[in-house]
Amino acid sequence: MAFRSSAYKSAAQLRSMIEPGLITAAALDAVRAMIAPGVTTLDLDAEASRVIRSRGARSNFQLVRGYRHTICASVNEQVVHGIPGDRALQAGDLVSIDAGAELRGWNGDSAISVVVPGDAPAELVAARRRLSDVTEGSLWAGIARLATASHLGEVGAAIQEYIEANSPATGSYGILRDYVGHGIGRKMHESPSVFNYRTADPGAPVRPGLAVAIEPMVVAGDQETFVEDDGWTVSTIDRSDGSHWEHSVAVHDGGIWVLTAPDGGADKLAPFGVVPTEIG
Repeated sequence: MAFRSSAYKSAAQLRSMIEPGLITAAALDAVRAMIAPGVTTLDLDAEASRVIRSRGARSNFQLVRGYRHTICASVNEQVVHGIPGDRALQAGDLVSIDAGAELRGWNGDSAISVVVPGDAPAELVAARRRLSDVTEGSLWAGIARLATASHLGEVGAAIQEYIEANSPATGSYGILRDYVGHGIGRKMHESPSVFNYRTADPGAPVRPGLAVAIEPMVVAGDQETFVEDDGWTVSTIDRSDGSHWEHSVAVHDGGIWVLTAPDGGADKLAPFGVVPTEIG
């Protein structure tokens, strides 16, 4: 399969993606700090919007036709694309927040999952934290593999390997098949696709200039989902919990750099023996 040269960017173009990535990270940090019982998902949306606008950027989610909000907020069985509204968070809820910023024509995209603090059944909280931790861990396993991969298919294999190795003994986690990662740059969603599981296709070559958003979406039960009546929210059919983590990552002559992490991913990549390098 041939891949368009536009999927690969110059070092100067990759450097242009650093600031929108950092703005995206700042918005998610502000939202994370707000998450508490009684806070609505629309409150979180307003805070993300405030941060992004205060930095001179705009929400790239609002550039998607038909979508009016700054973030996606997905709670419990909602895995991705949840629309912010008047739903008040409850202690023990597992909420996934996806956000992105566009600055001077370049984009950042990232997601986190958080268990709402407060008085909730310990067993429920532990199960949801483990799901989130494994999903986040699989993200970093995929990013670490990107540092040495020859093709993007190796990233998906690393994500699946991590999830399989860390699923609970009582039943394996599911990986969404219908929703995958993507290239990022002038548009939030570009080619190539980044699968979160093994595929027969080796995928796009990994070489300097590649910028991708890696985003495992993992569920506690079966991976089958449906789109709710709002036309956006993706929920599990069996109502099992879902978690979503994402980072935008650049491959350059010196290695890799996580564009949506202030330290370039250094802290989370250290356990994998990978040291990110700034884009020269």
